[in-house]
Amino acid sequence: MLFRLPIIFLIIAVHETAHGFVAYKMGDNTAKNMGRLTLNPMKHLDVLGAICMLLFGFGWAKPVPVNPMNFKKRDKGMMLTALAGPASNVLMALLGVIVWTILKAYNVIPQEMLGGFIDRFLVVFVMMNTAFAVFNLLPVPPLDGSKIVEPLLPPKARIWLGRNARILSLVLMILLLFGALSPVLGKLNQWMLNGIVALSDLLLRPFL
Repeated sequence: MLFRLPIIFLIIAVHETAHGFVAYKMGDNTAKNMGRLTLNPMKHLDVLGAICMLLFGFGWAKPVPVNPMNFKKRDKGMMLTALAGPASNVLMALLGVIVWTILKAYNVIPQEMLGGFIDRFLVVFVMMNTAFAVFNLLPVPPLDGSKIVEPLLPPKARIWLGRNARILSLVLMILLLFGALSPVLGKLNQWMLNGIVALSDLLLRPFL
């Protein structure tokens, strides 16, 4: 819990700011005008979502407001804006693995209590970012994954998804609460973590 709380604040701040920043670059000023283009976690905090992240490992933040009508290319704008959040978490996880690897390779982390604290913090930081990215990439409303895949769907499927968004959201929450998705999420988390570690090794190979 000691590690999770500050990490949650950092994760939601970067995740939602990434959404708002890409939306702004794509032509939508809504998040900027509402003061949501900021790394202040209190601007993005959803109390229930943060508690779920703290206790269960999955959760959500207060969504950054986006007006698709302001995008020059609506589908492309929505897809990139939605993708920006999970992508920011993947990048943070990658950064965490790189820092952890460098500290270990050069014996920067001491073996006493402080070293154990730093080591554990980085591990939890990486795992939580990976889990948050995977969870948000699920193609179920209102998660980012649904907004990423929606522009790729045929018109009838997009209409069906919009009409059934609330039902799908409720089904998702029930499955999560009963742990039905835990095996799937665990496997996806492991695949993503393996990919991030492999990419970190590739990037650091010339230096270590």
